[in-house]
Amino acid sequence: MTPQSPPSAPPDSDALRARSLSFSYHGSPALTGVSLGVREGEILAVTGPRGSGKSTLLRLLSGQLLPRRGGEVWFNSVPVHTLGPAARERLRRDRFGWVEAEPGLVPELNAWENVALPLMLTGVPRRTAKAAALEWLARLDVADQARKRPHALLRAGRQRVAFARALIGEPSVVFADEPTAALHGADRAHLLRTLTTAARSHGITVVLASHDPDTAALADRTVSLVDGRLSGPVGLPDGATEGRAACSLSV
Repeated sequence: MTPQSPPSAPPDSDALRARSLSFSYHGSPALTGVSLGVREGEILAVTGPRGSGKSTLLRLLSGQLLPRRGGEVWFNSVPVHTLGPAARERLRRDRFGWVEAEPGLVPELNAWENVALPLMLTGVPRRTAKAAALEWLARLDVADQARKRPHALLRAGRQRVAFARALIGEPSVVFADEPTAALHGADRAHLLRTLTTAARSHGITVVLASHDPDTAALADRTVSLVDGRLSGPVGLPDGATEGRAACSLSV
């Protein structure tokens, strides 16, 4: 039997590239034949109605789920789809950030400890991690809540802590799955500006899933999912990225 050749990395410089991604839940297709690339430092919005496959796509791209046979996910030159569970967990811990509508904070830890947790898991000293956590909490206007546990925080405060936790390690990619769906008005706008401005200032790639057109408008590029399939990319006019990058928020 002829040995199978190892998978070859995509020829371009995309930070993320997906090929023929398909996934089913209990026999019901959630994603079918999706292929796309995300450039390094790009903010990509994935839009579509609820149930269109947005969350499934983000979980496949981040290695939380594995595609059906034949699907591929590449992070730079790393074939994520071939990695074992431990290697994918390290990748998510060291290179990816994740934030979603539910903050998912550790209830036994206070706010700064929740934010500092990703750094401490990689061996950063507690004092150093705490200083970085307090800095991010200050940027998100919740420094005065640093010693409170999640149950003592308002919903918007818990989500700010979750955003700080996703950004503290300056990950290569942040996956944001409907991250402000439960928030309103000023809280939603502030968190999204913080995410997009931090991403552009630190060269972080963002994949943002949202059914809200105002949220998607903050991205550099938009792709739409309908019934688990891409319905086509939506490009930006020349100069749109530069205009958005000029948002004045200190990050």
